[in-house]
Amino acid sequence: MSAHKAKKKFGQNFLVDQQIIADIVAAIRPEPDDNMVEIGPGLGALTRPLLKRLSHLHVVEIDRDIIARLEHDYPQSDPNRKLTIHAGDALAFDFATLPAPLRIVGNLPYNISSPLLFHFAAYTERVTDMHFMLQDEVVERMVAGHSTPAYGRLSVMLQYRFYMEKLLDVPPESFRPAPKVNSAIVRMIPLPSAEIAVKNEKLYAQIVSAAFGQRRKTLRNTLRDHLDEAAFVELGIDSQLRAENLAVEDFIRVANYLNDQV
Repeated sequence: MSAHKAKKKFGQNFLVDQQIIADIVAAIRPEPDDNMVEIGPGLGALTRPLLKRLSHLHVVEIDRDIIARLEHDYPQSDPNRKLTIHAGDALAFDFATLPAPLRIVGNLPYNISSPLLFHFAAYTERVTDMHFMLQDEVVERMVAGHSTPAYGRLSVMLQYRFYMEKLLDVPPESFRPAPKVNSAIVRMIPLPSAEIAVKNEKLYAQIVSAAFGQRRKTLRNTLRDHLDEAAFVELGIDSQLRAENLAVEDFIRVANYLNDQV
């Protein structure tokens, strides 16, 4: 088949550095019986080494040209196939249709990485772990501690339900075409449901969104529709602080306090 040209609309940058690929697979540590799904297999940089270690692999791919290549290499009519192709958008895919416990891996399109992360978060009870290639800036935001420049809504919305760790830096020259940004590999492990302290996740999301909506303003201003000065005092939180100064545990306390007031 002819060479595939990367498509900007799908945010395609194909990993070609064999050492980086080997390092990623080593970090994932696939076992033969793992229920694993790869998001956006592309030209198979990770797919091929994963298949060498797995009994079976699911992939979710939106690009019709790549799907055609995959179907050519891994005929879906073969009852003994090791690869099952799910054609479609990962943002709309129901991961509950795949066997659990599930392991998710992939080089995520950088233009929709945050929506994808929140979509995956909806399936945490069925997921063992997730390993993703993302823009380095996004990974730094995911794992950032409070009172640091990278800390923000994404940090707070993911850290209350995941243990996360940055594993590898991946330079632009590891891809074809080379992106204009640095990349990184992150590991996400869902916290057990018993360890998730948030009582009302919808309310928690509202509080975090409001607090970071105008991040240069103080909490007294951004949360004025939720907390008065007496409530800040009761919570032991200085209303003159900004959202970036509150730890994840503080946001959990605020949300749970408001939930208990109802």
